[in-house]
Amino acid sequence: MPFRLHSRVHQALFGLLVAIAINHPAMADDDQRAARVPLLPKYQQECAACHVAYPPGMLPAASWQRVMHNLPHHYGTDASLDPATVKQLATWLTAYSGTYGRVREAPPEDRITRSAWFIRQHDEVPASAWKRPSIKSASNCAACHTRSDQGDFNERFVRIPR
Repeated sequence: MPFRLHSRVHQALFGLLVAIAINHPAMADDDQRAARVPLLPKYQQECAACHVAYPPGMLPAASWQRVMHNLPHHYGTDASLDPATVKQLATWLTAYSGTYGRVREAPPEDRITRSAWFIRQHDEVPASAWKRPSIKSASNCAACHTRSDQGDFNERFVRIPR
């Protein structure tokens, strides 16, 4: 009986340690940690007015800095903001930018959709799907990722429209 009790105590302690490791930010998977950053209200207000407010962990700091300093020519659109807002958003985006393996390197043109990890994650999506009127482009995350507005891009919640 003492062995069985001892074994149960070890099992319980092991379970507790696993739960702590999974939920502790310093021990969590980098992808999960990046997705859990609460979005800055000003970021949602300014950026989500036109597109999904991409989680800052999707790009490295250098990419966010270039994006924020090039707002008058934001991928073909003038997305200019006042200097104080630019500074606030750039500081926040840089602080929570991607630093883990797949995001460490800036993608071509600082486009999330041109990053190697994005291409790998979407390799099963046929090129014709991006051209559907209901999707329009690979940058329209909300078309398929039903919880993208919450920063949740989990495959369980993907619905590719026709």
